[in-house]
Amino acid sequence: MTSPSSPCVRNCCLDHQDVCLGCGRTLDEILAWHDASDVRKTQILNNCQKRQQLRPKRYR
Repeated sequence: MTSPSSPCVRNCCLDHQDVCLGCGRTLDEILAWHDASDVRKTQILNNCQKRQQLRPKRYR
């Protein structure tokens, strides 16, 4: 089984809530990614997906 891939799309810019406009991760999630377990990475990816869906269209 392979480790989940980073959602980074090289469009790094944080909004006023410290959420990346490119991938949808929080600053804390970005910093934790390297040392996170596969389970935690999957949780982060799920959180990103939810955040991206809730984000206004102009930021997608």
